Amino acid sequence: MVVEAEVMRRTAAVLEAESECETTGVEEVGDASLAATAAVRMGSDATMVDVAVTELDIRSSDANPIDPVEPLHFVPSIRSGSFADIGPRRYMEDEHIRIDDLSAHLSSILRCPTPSAFYGVFDGHGGPDAAAYVKRHAMRFLFEDAEFPQAFEPNKDFLKSVENSVKRAFLHADLALAEDCTINNSSGTTALAALVFGRFLVVANAGDCRAVLCRKGEAVEMSQDHRPIYAAERQRVEASGGYIDDGYLNGVLSVTRALGDWDIKTPHNSPSPLISEPEFRQAMLTEDDEFLIIACDGIWDVMSSQHAVSIVRRGLRRHDNPEQCARELVLEAKRLKTFDNLTAIVICFSDEYRSSSHNNQQQLPRFRYCKSLSADALCNLKSWLDQDGYN
Repeated sequence: MVVEAEVMRRTAAVLEAESECETTGVEEVGDASLAATAAVRMGSDATMVDVAVTELDIRSSDANPIDPVEPLHFVPSIRSGSFADIGPRRYMEDEHIRIDDLSAHLSSILRCPTPSAFYGVFDGHGGPDAAAYVKRHAMRFLFEDAEFPQAFEPNKDFLKSVENSVKRAFLHADLALAEDCTINNSSGTTALAALVFGRFLVVANAGDCRAVLCRKGEAVEMSQDHRPIYAAERQRVEASGGYIDDGYLNGVLSVTRALGDWDIKTPHNSPSPLISEPEFRQAMLTEDDEFLIIACDGIWDVMSSQHAVSIVRRGLRRHDNPEQCARELVLEAKRLKTFDNLTAIVICFSDEYRSSSHNNQQQLPRFRYCKSLSADALCNLKSWLDQDGYN
């Protein structure tokens, strides 16, 4: 009875301690862990106190969220994977771009914050010409002709200049499609571009591709689908002289923003129901931001943003391979009977899954297989055991 009482007393103490930890909150636990890690690296208890205070001060300050990045802040470790499939369609009209190290890729012409990365998905319609053309010339449109800003540290002015430059690039690409006589004027493409500069994510979208950020397991949409059912787009279309018929722009197109499609657009410098101007969304990445999915509407037609995030998160925990995760998204969309081409890119912002996937692999049971023994072998085994006193 004395032993049982002692066990119950210790159990109650543990439960009380756990309750206190829960009321402390996730953010405080994260801060303490980060400070402790920094202290171990610095090598003294006194340093641990200094680092903890500094980190908490930074987090609790009212500084502008797009001020230059401090050294103690989270810096993304970028890696990605992609997968594309024709799906049930007769022709493949999707294109995509994946550059994990933009600074190295454009070192001769661009000076930008690090890490830096660029991703794009182009979902063509009316033939593959427009999407293929935009992919082929995207680097020139975005980083050469559009006077892309240059800086070593991202801040508010730099990010605003990035948006202006990307907007010019979309409009320039749209006009180039009109002027190129090899491109059919009924061919068009949606376009979604995602850029990372240091801690900052910038997404530009024209059409119904979608970017979704995973933040602590929750889906955060980083773009708005430009479809006629979107109230703001419907209002803009009708104000410019267009109309919506059975969910289609002017009765023929399922999106309200796209590059190309010059058989629908009105002449230059006049209001048009179909435009190529992108909408922008920004995010400051933190330790809570795990990965970004960008994909064409063939994915989003049959699954929610949260469903896609759950698939990728589960895959990363299992094998930590973003390319395999992109493939799993595509296969899930095919299983759900999508009607379109399929393209997905998964961009990871940390290495946190690498240790968990490695541990999962180590914990897998190792099975030993043996053949069944013959009757003679069983008799021999029994006699050996009897001789050794196992009887």
